Amino acid sequence: MAKFRKKKGDKSQTINTSSLPDIVFMLLFFFMVATKMRDKEVMVKTVTPVASEVERVEKKSWVNYILVGPPQNAERDGTAPRIQLDDKYGSVEEVDEFIILKRNEQPEAIRDYLTTAIKGDKTVRMGLMTDIKQELRNANALKLLYSSTEGKVQKD
Repeated sequence: MAKFRKKKGDKSQTINTSSLPDIVFMLLFFFMVATKMRDKEVMVKTVTPVASEVERVEKKSWVNYILVGPPQNAERDGTAPRIQLDDKYGSVEEVDEFIILKRNEQPEAIRDYLTTAIKGDKTVRMGLMTDIKQELRNANALKLLYSSTEGKVQKD
């Protein structure tokens, strides 16, 4: 009679890695599509005021942001409120040039729908905001919104 013996293998089982590159590339493409890169560095502090009537913006790509507030790095840039236009500080006089440049970058079909959003710190004086609004009028940027945080407004 024949004896049945188990084969003792000196070799361990190998893992099939032929589909590993496909999985790696699938994960790579997923994270490339799902990740949103920050395109502008915020250089000013903006603690937005609280408002009771707040609406969300539908097309954020149609909005040009102007940030106003004290600089993040107070030692280097001082403590006076600054205006941030894209990735650089600007003055009130440069606001209309910035808006016209941004408008010309967009296709002509959506230029009428462009909106300017002012995201200002709640400590910024209204005189500076009024000067910015006047420059926006000069640039014919009449669609304006203010960024704020939703909440209950406390009366003084």
